[in-house]
Amino acid sequence: MGEVVSPQWRRSSRCTGGNCVEVAKVDGGYLIRDSKNPDLAPHSFTEAEWQAFVAGVKADDFTF
Repeated sequence: MGEVVSPQWRRSSRCTGGNCVEVAKVDGGYLIRDSKNPDLAPHSFTEAEWQAFVAGVKADDFTF
């Protein structure tokens, strides 16, 4: 049985005030959580879902 490793959470360098989205890559997928509520279960995404999201951000698909 392998060693259990805690996710290495990262946040944007533009994050200020502690109200941030944090991302961790684990087992070929991605976990997303709110830094204000780190004890809540994170959202989980596959590699393909994450890449589609990143492409959407870069294409400015989420402009309101």
